[in-house]
Amino acid sequence: MKSVRVERRRGLLLSLPVLLWIWAMWMAFLPAPAAAQGRNGASITQMRLEQSDDGIYFSAAVQFELPSLVEEVLDKGIAIYFVAEAELFQERWYWTDRKVAQVTRHMRLAYQPLTRRWRLNVSAAPMTGAAGLGISLNQNFDTLGDALDAIKRVGRLHMGDVAEIGDDPQHQVTFRFRLDTSQLPRPFQIGVVGQADWNIAVERTARLTVEKQK
Repeated sequence: MKSVRVERRRGLLLSLPVLLWIWAMWMAFLPAPAAAQGRNGASITQMRLEQSDDGIYFSAAVQFELPSLVEEVLDKGIAIYFVAEAELFQERWYWTDRKVAQVTRHMRLAYQPLTRRWRLNVSAAPMTGAAGLGISLNQNFDTLGDALDAIKRVGRLHMGDVAEIGDDPQHQVTFRFRLDTSQLPRPFQIGVVGQADWNIAVERTARLTVEKQK
């Protein structure tokens, strides 16, 4: 009886890699969801991976409505912040997927009362503090709607070189987008605790085919 149990255990151990391979192949062919729905009605409507001569880029499209309470804060001259983050994974059939790239984009939106225009700062690092806007891309818009449209289009996040990421035709990508209340002035951080209007956040994971630019 003891020898029989030993043989059964050996059989289970030998079949484990086969089971893992079958599971990985099954996951690879699962269809990606059409869109991811998050808090406060936010959704991710598009995700893309593109390969160009200088590396692999990720793009996404987000949809959300800015609550009136947040608009009132903007009208008072208080800036609000959004964060977009993408993680790229390399598939390993014998183990969990390995993260090979991670990119974060910080966006600061503020109303300029003197010019009556909306200013959007985009940076790879948080923009709080006196030196926070030192290295950033600045854009000005005539309307709040135009500024929000630019925020919703998260374009060309440079994930890395092909040599670093690998030349697999598909990669799993996790994308997150949120309204970041941690960068608000301290009194506002305390005031927004528990208020649903400030909970704009969404996340989506999908296996994407790398599209090569012509």
